[in-house]
Amino acid sequence: MPGFRLAAAGDLHCRAEQVGRFRELVRAVNGEAEGLVLAGDLTDHGTLEEAMRLAEALAELTVPCAAVLGNHDYEGGVVKDLVRVLAEAKVQVLDGDHALFLKRVGIAGVKGFCGGFERGMLQAFGEPAIKAFVQEGVNEALKLEAALAQLDVDIRVALLHYAPIVGTCHGEPPELLPYLGSSRLGIACDAFGASAVLHGHAHHGTPDGRTPGGAPVYNVALPVLKKHGERKFRIVEL
Repeated sequence: MPGFRLAAAGDLHCRAEQVGRFRELVRAVNGEAEGLVLAGDLTDHGTLEEAMRLAEALAELTVPCAAVLGNHDYEGGVVKDLVRVLAEAKVQVLDGDHALFLKRVGIAGVKGFCGGFERGMLQAFGEPAIKAFVQEGVNEALKLEAALAQLDVDIRVALLHYAPIVGTCHGEPPELLPYLGSSRLGIACDAFGASAVLHGHAHHGTPDGRTPGGAPVYNVALPVLKKHGERKFRIVEL
């Protein structure tokens, strides 16, 4: 079976005056890819106006599109409205569920959460506030597991905002690492057979890594793509 050309980008941080910038991205994706995924922080301050401007551009896509939200998208407190506006532009916003692209590629999506990596991963011990913080990360990992388990296709892509491994966060200040993602997400990807993992959030990270089980991980945050010579998206061959 021929490969699948998936375009990916994260951390668009769309502002109300920037719609033209993303129309260029859409035109390029239409000409070069078979699908587009967006790895969170679609808006800069989580406002409805920002989402509407981005949706205007994304409505011109001729390929399927799936997205997850990021922490910035929650800032304005209008998440349901953001999801509705993007859905009207035929963008499927995932939160523990999945999308199918051309019946060949499955996209399992969650925002994810922080909590740290490997031996530095925070555990649910002590004060109730710490336990609640850790539980949020556990819940996101469980949602990712469920979404991946629902996919009955050979190519399974995990789409996240927060990072699933520390490797693609290298370059960030060490004190920020616990807030950039969690190894719990990477464990879920390995346990349920992710073919590839895409995330954003780590603006100063590195573009490539692997889960402990060997699945390729791509940091597609726009600042990372620009730093390493990519355009406004990355093509991942699946």
